[in-house]
Amino acid sequence: MTRNSDRFITAFNRIDKAMDNEIGNSKGIGFSKAVRILTKYNPVVRRYKDDLLEFAELRNAIVHNRMDTDQVIAEPHDSVVEQIEQIESEITKPKQVIPQFEKRVLSFDLKDSLSRLLDAIHGKGYSKFPVYDGADFKGLITESGITKWLAKNKDAIIAEVTIEQIMPYQKENNYEFIAKNASVYEAVEVFKENIGKGNRIDALLITADGERTNKLNGIITTWDIMGIQ
Repeated sequence: MTRNSDRFITAFNRIDKAMDNEIGNSKGIGFSKAVRILTKYNPVVRRYKDDLLEFAELRNAIVHNRMDTDQVIAEPHDSVVEQIEQIESEITKPKQVIPQFEKRVLSFDLKDSLSRLLDAIHGKGYSKFPVYDGADFKGLITESGITKWLAKNKDAIIAEVTIEQIMPYQKENNYEFIAKNASVYEAVEVFKENIGKGNRIDALLITADGERTNKLNGIITTWDIMGIQ
């Protein structure tokens, strides 16, 4: 039966190798220093920084305090082994926004009617829609923009209103684009970074390379990421 110490060291070494490869095979840099370097730009390492540094201490205790080549003084607890194996999996095979958030994105043209958009809200339950002028992306319309327009135009005939008339009431910069191979944690950080700047975005729009000119592969809303801690 495989010992917990062996499972721990195996997962630790895989993390160490993955970080070494990302930094550029910088031999001799050390595990803890690699963690601190990657914390600056790798969202998964940043997320688990404290755990990884604790793992480094535990690894040293296991390796340096062996009674002999086959016996260790203490075996890591099951929960510790399960935790490092989970983190190893996320570092070596991070979950990407596609396929996790892959979906057909319902979009509209500026010339489309508000009635058609309201039908989509009622029938599909969606509340955030990319808006185009032909192939040119113009923005993300939400229930907030629609509500603001209605408050100012409560006597308007809905059937005669176009989405173009709603757009001036929509908050600008309420979206960002992200590449389909970005990790889920990168997506979470985009939302957090915007909040830190005082700009709460409504959604991330996913394309092949994160460029707005390409086809949409999916959408991530604030509701989608609430369960990702």
